[in-house]
Amino acid sequence: MKLHGTCAVAGAMAGAWILAAGSALALDLNGAWATDADNCAKVFVHKGAQVSFTDMSDVYGGGFIVEGDQITGKFARCRIKAKKDDGTTINLVAACASDIMLSSVQFSLKEVDANAVIRMFPGMDGMEIKYARCRAP
Repeated sequence: MKLHGTCAVAGAMAGAWILAAGSALALDLNGAWATDADNCAKVFVHKGAQVSFTDMSDVYGGGFIVEGDQITGKFARCRIKAKKDDGTTINLVAACASDIMLSSVQFSLKEVDANAVIRMFPGMDGMEIKYARCRAP
């Protein structure tokens, strides 16, 4: 009986470790992402710890900023409502607001590596945009 309890505790601890390791390996989306890593300084401006868009960011391909459950684009702000990680693909459902409308948007991001993702558009085969993580200066 004592051995059975010890095995159960060890099994639970091993399962928790595996789950923790799996979540640690998930892609961290926090930060600024631009369509061209060479244009990060032209797309984003850093003021202390705060990141925002430059006035002409859309001329250089644009991008987005992720802070927790917030995704900010040049013209819209979104709050992530649901997130599903399928290995190298992350599916997000977000409630978004711009100056003129509210909408629910589905994002599919495929991880290229820790510093690059590809946004895929559900229902539009072949339509995708690659983004690179911008490092803080």
